[in-house]
Amino acid sequence: MFNAMMLGKWRIDRFFDREESVDVSEKDGVRSLHLGSSTVQSAMRINDPIELVLSYTRAMMGFLLFVPEPESVAMIGLGGGSLPKFVRHHMPTTRLTVIESNPRVISAARSYFEVPEDDEYFSVLLNHGEQWVADASHHENVLMVDGYNGKQQVGGLSTEDFYTSARKTLSPDGVLVVNLWSSDRKYDVYLQRIERCFDFVVTLPAERKGNVAVLAFPRAPREVRWLKLKDRARDLESRYGLDFVTMLSAIREINPSSDKGLRI
Repeated sequence: MFNAMMLGKWRIDRFFDREESVDVSEKDGVRSLHLGSSTVQSAMRINDPIELVLSYTRAMMGFLLFVPEPESVAMIGLGGGSLPKFVRHHMPTTRLTVIESNPRVISAARSYFEVPEDDEYFSVLLNHGEQWVADASHHENVLMVDGYNGKQQVGGLSTEDFYTSARKTLSPDGVLVVNLWSSDRKYDVYLQRIERCFDFVVTLPAERKGNVAVLAFPRAPREVRWLKLKDRARDLESRYGLDFVTMLSAIREINPSSDKGLRI
């Protein structure tokens, strides 16, 4: 959950049932998705549908500092499809799987947010994320979890069992990326659960205060030295147009480290 706004006259459509509405609004050239509240869950700039408008989505892409060439990426939570569209556009041969439990979200994403239909490299599955990770046959390089409804993080996507199963879906050098809300009263509980299930954990706050991307590794990443990571950050910036050097500085500031690199 991120930016709040009043929908009012800016609402352009509603996908509704008794459980929770899925609203689409538009203002100042930005189209937004809302789940049962005025909170902006996802946003798309209409004249640049690939841009990562919300800072938390940019922070979640910080995984590229440690896994720069993923062959496969899985995402739990489609929203308006900001992250899937970005990965698909910039990494067209990466196998990308999105798991979404709400069919109305899928309908809204494809009707209003330019999320494409499935093809050889891209698919959207209607399933619950916790059920999907329980199938240990998956072997992903990256698993991204953005599991919020209109009010809070989905309970089944924040248990220790879920994080244990998530680890099993990853390749040995893979990474779990979890979007957490730092003001959530259970933030420390969630973070401690992740730390118990993974060997190495890095936190990366988004530029806009509130969201934190948690990067969790089954084993320490191959590269943790600042000089090498800074070179990689500059290269990633030129390729993807995101401020990876600033991300790396934020990682260095708040995670255990030495003058040479992250402390393993």
